[in-house]
Amino acid sequence: VQLQASGGGLVQAGGSLRLSCVASGRTFSSYYMGWFRQAPGLERECLAAISRGGSNTYYADSVKGRFTISRDNAKNTVYLQMNSLKPEDTAVYYCAARGYSSLGIRTSDYDYWGQGTLVTVSS
Repeated sequence: VQLQASGGGLVQAGGSLRLSCVASGRTFSSYYMGWFRQAPGLERECLAAISRGGSNTYYADSVKGRFTISRDNAKNTVYLQMNSLKPEDTAVYYCAARGYSSLGIRTSDYDYWGQGTLVTVSS
């Protein structure tokens, strides 16, 4: 499966952005999906993950209550709605697909990765 992330940009602190990740190739609905981010000098971290049908989700404590992951299997797309953005949210954001039947929170849990989209939050 090929993944294409988009929606990043420059936003002021307190603002919102919605990231999208469109999948092509094999059946999107067969994959668990995740959103990660990586800031300069830091490891890539899992922010959110979602099951095939969208009924199960995971959020990192750092984004819980501010970010929402969702998916539209008819559109082969997973979303990350980001609200109340902070300067520390500045990073490159990646979507990823996992072929196993459970939520994954480690980079090694995922089989396919998008190219990343840059989010910059100004103070």
